[in-house]
Amino acid sequence: MPLQSRVIGILTTPADEWRTVATEPADVAGLLRDYAAPLAAIPAVCSFIGLTVIGMPAGFYGRFRVGPVRGFVNMVLTFVMGLVGAWIAALVVEKLAPTFQSRGNTAQALKLVVYAMTPVWVAGVLHLVPVLGVLTILAALYSIYLFYLGLPLVMNTPTAQVIPYMVVSAVVVIVVSLVLGAVTTAVAGVGAMSTF
Repeated sequence: MPLQSRVIGILTTPADEWRTVATEPADVAGLLRDYAAPLAAIPAVCSFIGLTVIGMPAGFYGRFRVGPVRGFVNMVLTFVMGLVGAWIAALVVEKLAPTFQSRGNTAQALKLVVYAMTPVWVAGVLHLVPVLGVLTILAALYSIYLFYLGLPLVMNTPTAQVIPYMVVSAVVVIVVSLVLGAVTTAVAGVGAMSTF
């Protein structure tokens, strides 16, 4: 399915889209290359533009901008950490599956993670204006809802296990996201939030 159609479907009619996604064949490399990479590039590129060109208000001092080299390093790390984070989250979801009477392989778990992350990656456009980047929290809430909808279909999770599985997965993914964000910040020297 074309990227644009999948993004629109997962954002506007998620229940129907998850039914389609659950039965589609997929592989890890294809999901990362054809779906996650283009979407993970949105917050990375928009952060670069927002931090180096637009900048952040700095009170009486005008605007704070990051130099192009530091901005570029931040962009590359944000992109790479987005993909690494999605892959790690998928491994976590896959390894937790038996605990919650679920089943699925790495590709199924990655489908669940990358499609549920769609709103956060699309909302990455808000990073064009750095002070608006915090609004991606709203997109993250929608991502949690998408994860909730997709879990029983993609990972064959029994209804009674959906909420516990989702909560445990979310806690682990948030911790991984914070660690990856800290690594990006330490290396790039720019306050950044992992967008996976």
